[in-house]
Amino acid sequence: MTYRRAIRELAELFGCDGTEAAVYEHRQATDPAEYASTLLRATGTELLLVDDGYPPAGEGTSWDELGELARCEARPVMRIERVAEESGEAGLERVRAEISGARDNGFVALKTIAAYRGGLDFDALVPSTRTDRIEGMRIKYTLTAALEANEATGSPLPVQVHAGFGDSDLFLPRVNPGYLKPLIERFRDTTFVLLHCYPFVREAGWLAHVYGNVYFDLSLTIPHVARPAEAVREALELAPVSKLLYASDAARTPELYYLAAKWWREGLAEVLPELLSADDAADAGRRILRDNARAVYAIG
Repeated sequence: MTYRRAIRELAELFGCDGTEAAVYEHRQATDPAEYASTLLRATGTELLLVDDGYPPAGEGTSWDELGELARCEARPVMRIERVAEESGEAGLERVRAEISGARDNGFVALKTIAAYRGGLDFDALVPSTRTDRIEGMRIKYTLTAALEANEATGSPLPVQVHAGFGDSDLFLPRVNPGYLKPLIERFRDTTFVLLHCYPFVREAGWLAHVYGNVYFDLSLTIPHVARPAEAVREALELAPVSKLLYASDAARTPELYYLAAKWWREGLAEVLPELLSADDAADAGRRILRDNARAVYAIG
């Protein structure tokens, strides 16, 4: 359903017939950089926060190049697993050093994809398509060391945590954000931002409701779910509007930046007036689409 809707939306943007063939023909006939730039600029984005861990360095568009295409400011997010993989024999010592210097090196946040490396239930790690139990425990210790080093700086960076659905190499029941409760309570000085969350949107909303140091987004969920407004409704059943952040998780496919931005705005425009007065709904929309992220990531 989402794909069919996307074709219609893209055809309207490009001014071509509303068919898959016409949209594809336009894509093929346009310079790739120009094509991506058109989609990025159409979002009205003023700041991009970009995970530096995927794709590997040299294989894709870098975070600063992406900002140039979008004609906006861009900042990098450090993926903890990338640092660990590049540390080699230096191991945890190198990880701690890189994390400790992340802010001074221009990073605005850390990110973990532990969900893909065995799940978020760190006390019951089980084999997955990518890891065995020993590997899972190594990942647990690496993440713990990174979080300890982050808090030891005295001004810890926010930590993004992949939660909920993604590619087929994660085990969905093990990526419920509810499993993060012990970690959230242990590292109370760290702000955690739960990413994606579907189908555990209510669970993420509950964590943001209960814990002052928890925020969440619906990236990947929007634009991929067929009913974006329903995801927004679930998110706001418990969580305050100050805890929900716009994000796209767009990667590889530039169309996703545009579709996410458009459908987030439409979802918020549908849901917020149901819950709030006109003035409060407008204020909540600005918070979710802009102000909350600037506050969480300490970007003036």
